[in-house]
Amino acid sequence: MIKLAYLFERFPSFTQTFCYREVVELRRQKCAPIVFSIRPSEEGPAETWDAELVRQVNYLPDEKTLMREVESAIGRRELPDTVAEAIENWGRQTDFLRLYQAAYIGARLPKSIHLHAHFAGMAARTAYWIKQFFGIPFSFTAHANDIFVPRSFAIGLDRLIETASSVVTESDYAANYLRTRFPQSAEKIQRVYNGLDLSSFPRADFAAPVPLIVSVGRLIEKKGFSDLIAGCRVLAESRYNFRCEIIGEGPLENDLRAQIQGSNLEESVMLVGAQSQGEIKRRLAAASVFVLACTTDSSGGTDNLPTVIMEAMATGLPVVSTALAGIPEMVEPGVTGELVLPNQPQELANAIQQIIANPARIREFGDKGFAVAHEKFSIETSVRALLKLFGSTGSSPQAD
Repeated sequence: MIKLAYLFERFPSFTQTFCYREVVELRRQKCAPIVFSIRPSEEGPAETWDAELVRQVNYLPDEKTLMREVESAIGRRELPDTVAEAIENWGRQTDFLRLYQAAYIGARLPKSIHLHAHFAGMAARTAYWIKQFFGIPFSFTAHANDIFVPRSFAIGLDRLIETASSVVTESDYAANYLRTRFPQSAEKIQRVYNGLDLSSFPRADFAAPVPLIVSVGRLIEKKGFSDLIAGCRVLAESRYNFRCEIIGEGPLENDLRAQIQGSNLEESVMLVGAQSQGEIKRRLAAASVFVLACTTDSSGGTDNLPTVIMEAMATGLPVVSTALAGIPEMVEPGVTGELVLPNQPQELANAIQQIIANPARIREFGDKGFAVAHEKFSIETSVRALLKLFGSTGSSPQAD
């Protein structure tokens, strides 16, 4: 079994529960990684995280303490000369803290280890410098905005992909996008689906007396909640009886609430706020259909392969979404749900109505989606694929 370390910007995080699941499953498969987190974990309900796992995370000190410790170690000549040279030459350019973080973390890692980061962002850029300073190979998983609208840094997506031993992304769509953009690194770019603990999802029973539409996500533009509310208005104007729950929080909450009120949908569409993972699973199991009206936001950002769609399918729900990025790899029209074009509330409403008006179709689509989830999105399968990939990068083996 390889020696493995994971580096996160923040761990654990409510908006990145797939990262938490990955670490938990690695531990279950007897490959417990050393975990570093640049920022503190997010507080939440006691049942959300395994307390013992969180206690074992190596959290970096605050910025001033971090810089002081690294500079002291440089003064004592405890770090490679390349660290002092790079920090001096870099000065206070943007992202200078990544060099300090890399020096701090790299000094605490054994040489014969493989380092993996999530997102082509702060953690991956820190991993890049760890490779420069200590020669420790790294890989990273790229997800959505970090692929499609990456921010501009001196160590950008091109340098990260060029330097990494392997690059993971969560859909064939994104993998092909990156291979086309970076053909010289095409062979190192691999698709591994995000995985779920499928046994933790209760099956939908479709017992709601009124059809219940459920949607989950941060209240941000690319999730398309405005289009969902507009679609609900179409349903309401057609005198269709339904309820819709939107689970999540975010910067668009006030705008969405105003849209609901302006559409006279207060009795049928509810913003229920952020919920624990357990509560989300319970609400999914009570639903009739899951809807996520993903779109491309004003900056060009879009979802890649939304985990909540996998979760809905694992619950046995039919899914209505948009034909965007990797979503068609999950939702097959007429088989596990329906897909419409983004920003088409009328088509979205029609697709929802066609499903919830037909109880037999609800169950048929839900059953087929459940089968697809078990075929493609098992966390055990995903982690085995990652371990195989990490092991092929030249990391030194470790006895079981």
